[in-house]
Amino acid sequence: MSHVYEERATMIAAGELQSFVPFGREHCRNHPNAVNLQLRQLQPASELWSSDGAAGLVGSLQEVTLHEREKERWQLRKGTAPYEVEYEEELYVAGNMVIWSHGSKNQASYVYKAFTVDSTVQQALWCNFTVPQSKKDVKDVVEKTVCIVQSTCVNVHSMSGKDFISPLPFQVRTDLNLFIREPLPTLFSMLHPLDEIAPVVCKSTGLFESRLQYVTDSALRVVFTCHEPSIIMTYDTQQCTHTVWTLRKVTPEEQTTVLKCPDQPGPVHTPNAAPSFISTHLRNVTRLDSPASPLHCHALHNQSRIPASPGLHSRVHSPSISNMAALSRAHSPGIAAPSFSGAQRFNMSCHTPSPRGHSILASPNSTLNETALLPEMEPILPDLCIEQLWTETSAISREKGCQAAKVFITSDLCENRYLCFLVESHQQLRCVKFLESNETSQLIFASVTVITAKDAAPLEVSKVFVPGLLSPTFSVQNHQPQLSTPLENISTPARAVVQHMSRLEEVGMPSPVLEVHSAKQHHESSWLEDSSFQQAAPHIHSLRDAVSNRVTLELSSGSMLRITIPEVATSELVKRCLQAIRFILPKDTAMKVLVKWYNSYNAPGGPSMHLEWNLFVTCLMTMMGYNTERLTWTRNLHFEVPLSPVIAPKKARPADTGSDEDWGYLRCSDYHWQVSMRPAVAVQGLEPVGPPGGVDNHESALGLESSALLFPHIPVLFYVLHLLYEDLKLDELQRSGARALVGLLQQLAKDLQLEDFIDLYWRDYPSFIKTFKEACVIDQTQMELMTWPVFLDGEAPCVFSWLSRCLRGQDVTPFPHLPGICERTKLLVLSYALYVVGDEDAISTNMLKYLSRLSAGFTLKDLESVPFGVALPIRDAIYQCREQPCSDWSEEVCALIGRQDLTRQAHKVTLTVGLNVMLEPPVTSEADEEEDGMTDLHPEVTGLIWSQDLRVLLQLCQRTMALPVGRGLFTLFSYHPVPTEPLPVPKLNLTGRAPPRNTMVDLNSGNIDVPPNMTSWPSFHNGVAAGLKIAPASQVESAWIAYNKPKSADLANEYAGFLMALGLNGHLTKLATLNIHDYLTKGHEMTSIGLLLGVSAAKLGTMDMSITRLLSIHIPALLPPTSTELDVPHSVQVAAVVGIGLVYQGTGHRHNAEVLLAEIGRPPGPEMEYCTDRESYSLAAGLALGMVCLGHGSNLIGMTDLNVPEQLYQYMVGGHRRTHAGINREKHKSPSYQIKEGDTINVDVTCPGATLALAMIYLKTNNRSIADWLKAPDTMFLLDFIKPEFLLLRTLARCLIMWDEIFPNADWVTSNVPQIIQENIGNQEQTSVSEDLNMETIVQAHDYIIAGGCLAVGFRFAGSANSDAFDCLYKFARNFMQCLTTSTATVTGQYNLQTCLSMVLLAVSMVMAGSGNLKVLQLCRFLHKRTFGEMNYGFHMAHHMALGLLFLGGGRYTLSTSNSAIAALLCALYPHFPAHSTDNRYHLQALRHLAVLAAEPRLLVPVDVDTLKPCYALLDVTYKETQWYEETTVELMAPTMLPELNLLKRIKVKGPRYWELNIDISKGTQHLQSILSKDGVLYVKLRAGQLPYKDDPQGWKSLLAPNLNNRSAEVRTFKAVRTLERGDLCETFSLWQMKLVLELCESRVLQQRLRDTRRQGHGLLLSSEFLPVMKSSADRALDRWLCVKGDICLSYMRGQPMNNDTDVNMLACFLVYHSIPSLKNMVASDLEDSQLLFKFVKYFKLSKS
Repeated sequence: MSHVYEERATMIAAGELQSFVPFGREHCRNHPNAVNLQLRQLQPASELWSSDGAAGLVGSLQEVTLHEREKERWQLRKGTAPYEVEYEEELYVAGNMVIWSHGSKNQASYVYKAFTVDSTVQQALWCNFTVPQSKKDVKDVVEKTVCIVQSTCVNVHSMSGKDFISPLPFQVRTDLNLFIREPLPTLFSMLHPLDEIAPVVCKSTGLFESRLQYVTDSALRVVFTCHEPSIIMTYDTQQCTHTVWTLRKVTPEEQTTVLKCPDQPGPVHTPNAAPSFISTHLRNVTRLDSPASPLHCHALHNQSRIPASPGLHSRVHSPSISNMAALSRAHSPGIAAPSFSGAQRFNMSCHTPSPRGHSILASPNSTLNETALLPEMEPILPDLCIEQLWTETSAISREKGCQAAKVFITSDLCENRYLCFLVESHQQLRCVKFLESNETSQLIFASVTVITAKDAAPLEVSKVFVPGLLSPTFSVQNHQPQLSTPLENISTPARAVVQHMSRLEEVGMPSPVLEVHSAKQHHESSWLEDSSFQQAAPHIHSLRDAVSNRVTLELSSGSMLRITIPEVATSELVKRCLQAIRFILPKDTAMKVLVKWYNSYNAPGGPSMHLEWNLFVTCLMTMMGYNTERLTWTRNLHFEVPLSPVIAPKKARPADTGSDEDWGYLRCSDYHWQVSMRPAVAVQGLEPVGPPGGVDNHESALGLESSALLFPHIPVLFYVLHLLYEDLKLDELQRSGARALVGLLQQLAKDLQLEDFIDLYWRDYPSFIKTFKEACVIDQTQMELMTWPVFLDGEAPCVFSWLSRCLRGQDVTPFPHLPGICERTKLLVLSYALYVVGDEDAISTNMLKYLSRLSAGFTLKDLESVPFGVALPIRDAIYQCREQPCSDWSEEVCALIGRQDLTRQAHKVTLTVGLNVMLEPPVTSEADEEEDGMTDLHPEVTGLIWSQDLRVLLQLCQRTMALPVGRGLFTLFSYHPVPTEPLPVPKLNLTGRAPPRNTMVDLNSGNIDVPPNMTSWPSFHNGVAAGLKIAPASQVESAWIAYNKPKSADLANEYAGFLMALGLNGHLTKLATLNIHDYLTKGHEMTSIGLLLGVSAAKLGTMDMSITRLLSIHIPALLPPTSTELDVPHSVQVAAVVGIGLVYQGTGHRHNAEVLLAEIGRPPGPEMEYCTDRESYSLAAGLALGMVCLGHGSNLIGMTDLNVPEQLYQYMVGGHRRTHAGINREKHKSPSYQIKEGDTINVDVTCPGATLALAMIYLKTNNRSIADWLKAPDTMFLLDFIKPEFLLLRTLARCLIMWDEIFPNADWVTSNVPQIIQENIGNQEQTSVSEDLNMETIVQAHDYIIAGGCLAVGFRFAGSANSDAFDCLYKFARNFMQCLTTSTATVTGQYNLQTCLSMVLLAVSMVMAGSGNLKVLQLCRFLHKRTFGEMNYGFHMAHHMALGLLFLGGGRYTLSTSNSAIAALLCALYPHFPAHSTDNRYHLQALRHLAVLAAEPRLLVPVDVDTLKPCYALLDVTYKETQWYEETTVELMAPTMLPELNLLKRIKVKGPRYWELNIDISKGTQHLQSILSKDGVLYVKLRAGQLPYKDDPQGWKSLLAPNLNNRSAEVRTFKAVRTLERGDLCETFSLWQMKLVLELCESRVLQQRLRDTRRQGHGLLLSSEFLPVMKSSADRALDRWLCVKGDICLSYMRGQPMNNDTDVNMLACFLVYHSIPSLKNMVASDLEDSQLLFKFVKYFKLSKS
């Protein structure tokens, strides 16, 4: 028996030794503020000697340690990257600077963030705050921050960019003798930077009662806090004991209890008072000296380090000293202990700390002279409570100054958790084992182990097990404090520089937190004797900055070295075996195994990675009791692995000449046997060499050592390793691991005499297993010593066999698996159970259920490594689902079926954010950007929409978008502003060139006579256009809005427009009320208009009371009769009235409706008030009334007494004025002195508002009686009484009411013209004009009615791009253009024709909104060029609005036909345009911009999920059935503008270029609306072998070959058949896959699907023609073998040995293919079956011969 692995090695090898310098130090030296810091360069000792002159070397070293190093501190932690790339983070503090840097093995360190504060940084730390969310189902947001503690405040900087400054309400005292009679709290917490600092309460449970009170004990110091578990550790300076407390949120009951008795925290104690719990733990002294970190939120385990006594200054610079206040809102929130020792004291006074390093922290409300709490102070509610868990017992020595200098939590290799604290004064590491109780989630603290150690640090040595599991503690121990361990560098061939460390102790310790021995003592002493200058020798002084498996060694010389501790294992196979062993063994046994393996594997000069498995097998078998030198196959491993890893470096270099042993090794190798069994060898007449027996054949049989550690556990270990082997068989990447493991399993199965398992391994690897001839004898007595699990008695679990039986529909027993280790087995077995055995719904019709269950633990990448036969059901389900998935499937399922387009869609990335890399704006100069302000559109998208022409290129835009009303519509919502920069507003260019010399002329130069304030409104429109660029999703704050306010008064009008635009896009709600008040009190007319309209639009339909009050101040009619009359400009009143309509839109508010109804007919006042521009006010009141009662029709609840329709009709046709009722009747008693209207209504003023009010109230109601009021007069007499312009309004109003009767054809438009006009309009030139007929009236009436009908068609089909509507309107527009150049123009009048043409042009633009139609663009361009005749400012505005609507939002937006949208369009497109730039008589110009409220995003942009670029894709858009048409499907090429969503039933991305995708709108439009609101990005995935439409428009270049993935299974299965026919199958793995493929295709599920007529279109993943061919080939090959070699099969069934290798292989194939059970099972299950098979084989052989 070899005792090699029982030797005690003395060292483990650590790698990657390198010098360490904190990155922040160099960065601080180069910082501009470095001069003030006076950071001294840390130099080597020799330089310090020379620079200090008379000072000795020791003095210089001390100076560096004490003074220089105190100025800098740092801490390291493990970085948490989203890409799973490991890196380290460093937080470095020096002076008033904090440097946060990142660095890793592969990347040099770099500064992540740097902070400079006003005063010296006392401390800096990472901290996590948890912000609770209002919604219950929403997870709390964790705010990751850096806290920088100064003397008077804490600066908190979050990673999301938020900054907080929390002032500290404490005063830190240096007077140690301060005495305050009444006790005050000494421990505080802060859960968020914006929260108050709150005292912490303590709950103590006694024998008879539990007490709750504030923590007031000044002797209590917090030395450690931890987030998970939520505990703190304190040290009592008087009792000299450490105590662990649980930290939790205070319950409401506890808060109430504390507040009831805040003045009785406990009796005041005198020095002679008897001790009690209160006196021990919560002494009533108002002094806090707790130098620790209340919550140091490391991603890994927390460390807190403080000097054990004030005199120990050597450690003050440690980075983790007194990590301050953990601030968290989670269950484990932090506590703030604002007092620190040494340089990191939380010193909140202006005094300097005393030399002893102590400071006293008084409570927040005490001063030096105070003696008691002020009774009137409002108590602060406590947030956190501590409860005692564990206290040091008296057994551990209690002496003064034994406070823990370092505390951390670590775990061993078996997941036992320990709280370790280092007591430096005793050179002890005390480790307290703790565990969680199942019921109460309470921590139970168990045994305490004391280890002699000078320093310690927690390390993570392996990722084999649970993430974050730590290895046994690594510590440096020193038997002679004055002579520390020297650092020893040894070069070996294996590692250039290897740091040798002490190994883990194997025996003698009850816990795995094991003692670590120093280097050999004799070596140390000899080195010290030889050293001529012992004092200067560098030795390890301490450990610090443990991150993962790396730690820094701090040497006595001041330099630092960083080393890496090796992992438990690097081989994936060894890791998983260790995992299985740890899972099944008792924890203490598992610990011994793991420690023994760790020491063997990591001994200096240990094995390389590819020999790791050999070493593991040898080590494990040795621990099981095997003599590995006597077993042939394990002895062969010794040739590769040194017998003793410890002796390995000392062995002589092997000779180059070789030896007999080498030849023997080659003869025993696998390769030799595989070559020798080939038929070629036999052909040459050579005798195959038999496998050599054991070396000691002449000796007694091989046996096992029953006293070995793992001997009793061999059966259990065998079973778990077998289950691991079955799991490895399900992973293509681990096939070699399975083959390696099967050798070990074969040996164990033979020795344990488990015939079933032996047979199973032989069937899997027939040619490999036959080489194992030896078996060890285990007698009966030894067998009884073993633990035999019950599950070993049953059939050997074979996963392939289980899946095969499942497919054949046989009864299957549950398959065993190891939780957390054999997860792949669990998933695949479950998948088969779901697929085959599950209910019908889960199989044939609902693949989604199946895939959603699988996607929980499986990805498409995982599926690549599953053997193809096993993966076939999953691939089949994916194949069925990939074609037509639903858009609402979960993200995991979409990823599993390979539809990344759907996965990406779930993230809802906007075009601006998601495609910002690809969609670069065109390169323009700053001047260009200033000129037009239209550079923020996406050229890639517009290039796809308008690919054939240059209509949207900048050359054209710069000219056609000269007027800003159109530009605002064109650039709508296309820009995301930068919060730190003002919004760029293009200048209004009013310069030109005058012929003949082409000289520059500026209208503002003063040389040209222009009207005053000519540019006021254009500037306002310019500001609106600039503001409308801002997208609704942008981050806009109140400060940024105020920041954009111009300093120059000339730009005030632009800013007024900017404010209105912010309201239209919803951002003005963020403007502070104070700012709104400030803007309105300035009295700037334009600003008031913009602001009132803006806030009203932002609060559309909300009935917001604050906005109502704001608007009412500007409307005299809404003020009380006795109120002071305010001088409000007329335009502001108009804006306020429309604002009321917007805020109360659709509400049917009675009071406002009554007031507005009266305001339509408001008479002029006696003192010249309300006398100018009355038309615009009346119109505004009518529009506002229409909006308030929008679409209510005759259902105006509570308004019957107002007779709204009758009153409006009277306003429209005239008549006697009614007396005013209501609060304002007194105001209208006196008539105007200037305007004599008498008692009749002035129809010219009231008609437009009343007409449109009727239209809006009865919108879409199809109320014929009201509509008939609005019919055009059918007699000449009545026609003479109405202005032609009003006929346009009446026609429009009538059609809007009869919404469903609007048809997109010329006949319908002309049907609105009365008979008398139709009869006379055609023959006006042929027949003599009758005296009764005024031809001018007839022609004008005809044109205006036609224009009204066209406008109605525009409203009805707005945004639809309806071709019939476009053709109809385009025809009328061309007619009007021809009329402009004919004699008719003189009859009608140029102005009237121009007005009608403008309205028809706007109507056609509404229909084609956002489409950029080329024909409409040509019309606009033609009219844009006309600057003569009647072409005034208003007509230009109309044409540019038409152009803006045509390209609405750069082609991304179109118009809606909802009631709200139509109301907004009626306000914006009122058919009377201003005559000049200051004209607001008939209509307030600002209302033109309300068209924005009708815009909605409906552009769908396909984006290729692989390239992230917009592309073309075919869509099938299905319309719902309506009264006008049946359900219809149209084919569109996206990017395309979708119809209104309420008209649609479904949208489908069509093949064959892209994978199909269905968006079902019948279930709801929310999903599609969310896509459209995010820039309309719809991710699509290109099929393999296809090219995008842009590269291959006709589809001629695309490959017609099907996807390779669909054929790969067929190809691989075909190879298996060919190998079977040749008889070369050395292992049956591929045969199993072929068998599973055939059985799946013959299974009930797939046969049912073939019969299902509904699914015939899909077919199978594998072609049905291929499978029978493959099956017949396999059958033929095995039948042929059986015919020739049937004797072999009979021999197997008789249990006789077999010799021929090829025959043995084919026999295994035969047994596997025909699912023949093992001989033992066959006999045990049914003797008749075995006899029947026996007879069949015999008969088959005879019949064939």
